[in-house]
Amino acid sequence: MEDTVPIIITTDSNSGISQAEARSLGIRVLPMPIYINGELFYEDISITNEKFYEMQAAGADIKTSMPSPASLAEMWDGALTECGHVLHIPMTSGLSGSCGAAKALAEDYGGRVTVVDNGRISVPLRFAIEDALSMIRSGKTAEQIAEILTREGAEMAVYITVDTLKYLKQGGRLSPSAAALGTLLNVKPVLSIGCGKIDAHSKVIGMKAAKKAMFDAMEADISGRFKGRRIRLGAAYTCSHDEALEWKREIEEHFPGLGEVTMDPLTLSVACHTGPGAIGIGCSCVIEE
Repeated sequence: MEDTVPIIITTDSNSGISQAEARSLGIRVLPMPIYINGELFYEDISITNEKFYEMQAAGADIKTSMPSPASLAEMWDGALTECGHVLHIPMTSGLSGSCGAAKALAEDYGGRVTVVDNGRISVPLRFAIEDALSMIRSGKTAEQIAEILTREGAEMAVYITVDTLKYLKQGGRLSPSAAALGTLLNVKPVLSIGCGKIDAHSKVIGMKAAKKAMFDAMEADISGRFKGRRIRLGAAYTCSHDEALEWKREIEEHFPGLGEVTMDPLTLSVACHTGPGAIGIGCSCVIEE
């Protein structure tokens, strides 16, 4: 069969890109599997964000999982009937073994699949895919795009705060005593997601202070390590849609020169640890190629 396009991008649902949006972009998104009370669900396929948070709030036992090699192969096989090469850009290997598994599987495809680990998840991963699409349109090869995305992977930042400490405690990121004291004092931790890892950035009292801490951190990045680079901003959330729109408005007002803010629900792999009511801000340097 004659190839109709040179490259098709594949990713996973940790990019924040929905199945509907993937179809409009001409890419493929592999839904991440998640077990809830022992039952298998697939993000944006057999469970919605709203249902997930409802079950999470009810105390469900939730465990994330890697996609099966068979599901990944099925996605790649389908894409390769329509293109010459697949460029797979999954969530960072620092937070999941799925990237390493994809690299191992790609060895069976005779050089027709390239897997990129650029250390990203959520908003910055979406931005990397948008950059890759732009580079495909400019005529770059999969190998060239992979090299650029790998080189530029760390040129991003994400900051997240949570409404409740309950799920950080459940995930082992916070001791029960610290969670109890933090809840009593209305402590809001601010977490940073760097290139492949989640770290504690700061602890403040109240959501207003948490928003300020995230803005201050983002301002420091933009004026410091990203100085002179063109920046895109994104918002992520597990709160209500109305609260998310208000958060997006606050970001755009605080950073008026950076244009419209992309807004995505926080991916369920991260939401397992944050619970409902979380908000985040992310940025990525635009690749100037």
